[in-house]
Amino acid sequence: MIRLSVLYPKTEGASFDHDYYANSHVPLALSTWGLTSAEIDKGINGPYEAAVHFTFESMDAMAAAMGNEGTAAVQADVANYTTIVPEMQVSEIV
Repeated sequence: MIRLSVLYPKTEGASFDHDYYANSHVPLALSTWGLTSAEIDKGINGPYEAAVHFTFESMDAMAAAMGNEGTAAVQADVANYTTIVPEMQVSEIV
């Protein structure tokens, strides 16, 4: 199993709309990539304002999802909820 984590570091002066993120952006990503669920973190303490974790069966499945033409719309939607530049990490779930 492969996990794609998108992390939003706390950034002074930045904005982040958690409601839009949970109710619009993440559902857009899920439908675009053919996934049924994701884990969303709302930072309380630590270096991140928020994070989301998507799980794929394999690296090939993740690559196919990222190659979907709708991925450009998912990326463009970031401007609708934050001014933070996200960080991404791909991990193997062990």
